[in-house]
Amino acid sequence: MRAVVIGTGPAGITAAETLRRLDPTGSVVALSAEDSPPYSPPAMADHFLTGRDEPLYWKGRDVAGRLGIEERRGARVAGIDTDSREVVLADGGRIPYEGLVVASGSRLYAPLTGADLPGLLDFKSLRSATEIVERVRRGEVTTALIVGNGFIGVELSLLLADLGVDVSIIGRRNWVMPRVLDPMASDLAESALVARGVTLRLGMEATAIVGDPSADGVQLADGTVMRADLVVAATGVKPHTEFLEGSGLATDWGVHVDEGLATSVPGVTAAGDVAEAIDRFTGERYVHAIFPNAVAQAPIAAANLLGAGLRYDGAEAMNSLKHLGIPIVSIGTIDTPDEVLRWQDGAHLRALYLRDDRIIGAQLVGDIGAAGIYHSLILRRQPVGQFGARLVEPGFGMADLAFDAVGYAGHLAPA
Repeated sequence: MRAVVIGTGPAGITAAETLRRLDPTGSVVALSAEDSPPYSPPAMADHFLTGRDEPLYWKGRDVAGRLGIEERRGARVAGIDTDSREVVLADGGRIPYEGLVVASGSRLYAPLTGADLPGLLDFKSLRSATEIVERVRRGEVTTALIVGNGFIGVELSLLLADLGVDVSIIGRRNWVMPRVLDPMASDLAESALVARGVTLRLGMEATAIVGDPSADGVQLADGTVMRADLVVAATGVKPHTEFLEGSGLATDWGVHVDEGLATSVPGVTAAGDVAEAIDRFTGERYVHAIFPNAVAQAPIAAANLLGAGLRYDGAEAMNSLKHLGIPIVSIGTIDTPDEVLRWQDGAHLRALYLRDDRIIGAQLVGDIGAAGIYHSLILRRQPVGQFGARLVEPGFGMADLAFDAVGYAGHLAPA
């Protein structure tokens, strides 16, 4: 098969690698709008702090050449002609395909006036992240404003603080990482952030990026303008779908895919940040733009182009924060529970969100050793009422589950 993969992020390069392995006599063309080798976005902070290349270029800088993948960097895709089965490039070039994987990833989503000002950077691409760090190291940046108190904003604030920058986070919500953490878990994260030198300006709504000729400030809803050497938008991400207009692929926030990650057009699959797949916890269609989902979807999307007929179990909401100084893991959803169980001892917290006697979400701060157990219970949709409050206590573990399983089996055994 002549296969084309749009994107060489975690999903794209994994899909290209899978196609090459499963179809060694076929050809694989991987297109990237960036000029760098395939890299792992979650490893960027570690890369800039330690200088280590291995986690960033997680497949190796030479992955394309080593595997016989035709990698085209700086190749911006303008559209897909699904009638003629060709990918249309911005420079007018056309690349024919027999099978296509759309793994175009996501981009910064900044619904703010002035978001198009020069000098406004983000921590989404390696190019932009490198520019941020180089400006700091050249001594051009001693103060920074980060608009957005989500996961990316927190990660970037820690990196800048470690580089000696006086950094402030501006967030509309009253706690950090509101899409990931509940207020109690956020309190612990906020304490750790402040201890690391990050200033939190929460409950403040940014309405505009300002500056002339380039971005050097943020205007708040009350008219106040805050200034800094560096302004970074961390207001969220949006799937790269703009080039799909007129292609016939069904899209909403992302590209609609079925249980085999096929799009609405035959011969085209999608994976990663661009794929609007079924959430395995809720059953609803959603884009979970995280690394584990990308690398889980990509082999299935690639193999199914070749007729494998594989089924994707669904995307997961799972996040972990490693650079805060206190580990934090969030799994599943905290929306509309009918019961919440909590245990806390100082900076250690366990919170479980239950609905219909089953765990739908878990938050762990400090000791995250039980994350795997809770993840398993969520996936199995196992009733947990028999454990009561003990479910969140530090001693709860595999032994409890094993005992429960034995007891349950004994209950069913004939007399």
